[in-house]
Amino acid sequence: MAKLVETEFSALGLNPVRMPAHVAIIMDGNGRWATKRGLPRAMGHRAGVNRLREIIRFSSDSGVKALTIYAFSTENWKRPTDEIGVLCNLLVEYFSREIDELNENGVRILHIGDMSLFPAEVRDAVEKAERRTQGNKGLKLNIALNYGAKAELLRACRRLCENAKETGRIPDTQELEAELYTADSPELDLLIRTGGDIRLSNFLLYQAAYAELYFTETYWPDFTRDEYIKALRVFQSHKRRFGGL
Repeated sequence: MAKLVETEFSALGLNPVRMPAHVAIIMDGNGRWATKRGLPRAMGHRAGVNRLREIIRFSSDSGVKALTIYAFSTENWKRPTDEIGVLCNLLVEYFSREIDELNENGVRILHIGDMSLFPAEVRDAVEKAERRTQGNKGLKLNIALNYGAKAELLRACRRLCENAKETGRIPDTQELEAELYTADSPELDLLIRTGGDIRLSNFLLYQAAYAELYFTETYWPDFTRDEYIKALRVFQSHKRRFGGL
């Protein structure tokens, strides 16, 4: 990974000053991508994992501070057992295969969500990656695993209620945000969903309050660097007023 210089940003039609600090992606369409090609759904998930490398690399090179990816939702447990097994195996494989390069390039890996329901080998792979990269100062890669925004907000509210019982003080917005999984990441600027659906699917509901939303028909395995750059150009074309004029 090498940081882009101003002339490279210009050639891509991007303004380095207006890059989003925090991008989140709902990586949708893996199964449909495979079905369209007459392949098993597992091949779509594998293609999706392979696509992730390119997007992480460009995020790091272009100065994005945090990238949050929706890898496994609280609702994904409803899927067939064999597909869940494939997803778990791919998670273990991903961390073992990519960790050296990610660490060398200063990427810090963090999980968001409740890891307790995953098999031990998945938890061990994620925890090992977090420990190894915890001192890195580059791109913060938040991987949402057994994550749901409603569960995140309930978790935060329970913690705030416990604090309020002890202090007798009503918590404010800042204290609520401090209890979210993304407390150490910049505010969310851009949320991308691939695969054609136009909904948030219980992902970063609070954080997305003022994020720019980008939906594309492109399935995640086909979401190339060029497709990502297209989304970033659209983001930069918007005037963000945050309720003002």
